[in-house]
Amino acid sequence: MDTTLAPPAPPRPGKPRFQRLRVIFAMVVREMGTRFGRSAGGYLWALGEPLGGIMMLAIAFSLALRSPPIGTSFMLFYATGIVPFYLYNIMSKAVAQTVSTNRGLLSYPVVSVLDALIAKFLLSFVTIFLVGAILLSGIILGQGLYVNLDLGRAVLAFVLAALLGLGVGSVNCVLFGFFPTWKNIWGVLSRPLFLVSGIFYTFDSVPPAFQKVLIWNPLVHIIGVMRSGFYGTYNTYYVSYSYVLGVSLGLFVVGAWLMRRHASFLIEQ
Repeated sequence: MDTTLAPPAPPRPGKPRFQRLRVIFAMVVREMGTRFGRSAGGYLWALGEPLGGIMMLAIAFSLALRSPPIGTSFMLFYATGIVPFYLYNIMSKAVAQTVSTNRGLLSYPVVSVLDALIAKFLLSFVTIFLVGAILLSGIILGQGLYVNLDLGRAVLAFVLAALLGLGVGSVNCVLFGFFPTWKNIWGVLSRPLFLVSGIFYTFDSVPPAFQKVLIWNPLVHIIGVMRSGFYGTYNTYYVSYSYVLGVSLGLFVVGAWLMRRHASFLIEQ
C-alpha cells in the first residue's frame, strides 16, 4: 500500500503585513492631495493661511490691549491661547468630516472608517503643530523675548488639544450623519468657546463665580498647560489632566464605537 504523504496544502493568503499602516499612509497622501493640491506650494499655503490670520489678529489685539495679564508681550500671551484653541477647532471639524469626505474610498472593504479617521487626525495635527511652532517661535525671536520655555508642557498642550478635537469630532461625525440639523446647532453652540476658553485672560483674573463655570471647559485646562510652558511663574493649580483626558478619550471611544457599528449607514447618507 502506498503510504506516501501528500504535500501540505499552501497556507491561505492572509492580510499583507502592515496593511493597516499602508492604508493609513495612502489616505494621508490622498488627503494632502485633496486639501492642498499636488504641489509643495499647496501645503505651504495651508501653513501660511492660518499663520497669517492668527498673526493679524494677534497684532490687532496687541495694539488695542497693550498690557497682558502676564508677561510683557500681548502677542505671545494671545498666541499661547489661540494656538491650542485653533488646533482643537480644526481637528474637531476635520474628524467630523471623516465619512462625508471619504465615501468613495470607504466603499472598499480594505479601507475602514477608523483608517480614514486616523489619517485625518495625523494630517491635521502635523499641519497645525507646524503653524503653532512657527508662530510662537516667530513672536519670541521677532520681539526678542526671554522665555523660560518648558518644551514638554508646550508639546503636551498640543497633544491634549488634538485629543479633545479627536473626541469631539468623532462623536459629531456620527451625529452629523444621523441628525444633519445638528451640524447647524453645533455651529451655534460652539461659537462662545472663543470667549470662554481663557484666550484673552487668565483663570485667576475672573470672579470666583465665573471660575466655577469655566472649570468645566476642557480648553481652559489645555490653554493653562500651554501658558505654563512659556511662563515659568504661571500657576496651574486648577488644571486637571485626568479631566481633560477622561473627556477626550471617553468621547473618542464612544464616537469610534458608533462609527464602526453604524459605518454602513453613515456611508450611505
